[in-house]
Amino acid sequence: MELVCFQGLDKENWAQINALIKRGEWDRVFILKDKNAEDFQIPDNCKTIPIDCNTALSDIKEDMMQKLKSTIGKDFEVALSIASGTGKTHMALLSALLSIPVGVRLVAYTKKGIEFIN
Repeated sequence: MELVCFQGLDKENWAQINALIKRGEWDRVFILKDKNAEDFQIPDNCKTIPIDCNTALSDIKEDMMQKLKSTIGKDFEVALSIASGTGKTHMALLSALLSIPVGVRLVAYTKKGIEFIN
């Protein structure tokens, strides 16, 4: 399964993304990041996709969809982490994935380890 994460400007949530990446067994990892967010140490198996989050919601969604459509594999679903970012970016990313279309399984790293929320 492929992992899709959003990296916003909120550094306190980046550890959540890092734990998911390092402790999961993912086929591929895509990190959509606010173009203004600093880079954090990303493992080699990750693809970083910069997004301009200072535009309209529909423009962000369209940008994400176009960039993901060409990279997401033939899987019918992806694991999605929205621990970082804002409601605006979360809505855009969820809408983009569903428009590709792929199924979405929300995932988080908790005290129990990796947990799928749905």
